[in-house]
Amino acid sequence: MAITYQATPTFTVDGVDLSAWVTAGAVTHTFENLDATTYAVDYRTFQPGLQSNSATITLFLDYAAAATYATLAPLVGTQVTIVFQPASGAQSATNPGFELTDTLFSVLPVINETLGTLSQVDLEFVGGSYAALD
Repeated sequence: MAITYQATPTFTVDGVDLSAWVTAGAVTHTFENLDATTYAVDYRTFQPGLQSNSATITLFLDYAAAATYATLAPLVGTQVTIVFQPASGAQSATNPGFELTDTLFSVLPVINETLGTLSQVDLEFVGGSYAALD
């Protein structure tokens, strides 16, 4: 069994690499649950509905030119493509990229400050088409 050690993951938004600022991330591939229960059974049955994919990425907020804020601010309220990959290097069966295409980026926390700490924000992406790239 090979367990991935998270040392060098990569994260891009519309092809812009923001990996240097990312501290955590998750991409979730889900389907809505549609109740298909009938009188013929005495338990609930479900069928898959529409995909309802999402991603949450935690990164350091940096206001420098070409850093996180400058890259993300113009994208708020638009559909973007994100790719989160377990490790740097070529995509492969053991290092797939997880992509959400046309995912909505609707909220950008513009400041999150606590005295004595580095400023981090959580980015949320909802919807879009999911693909595992290898």
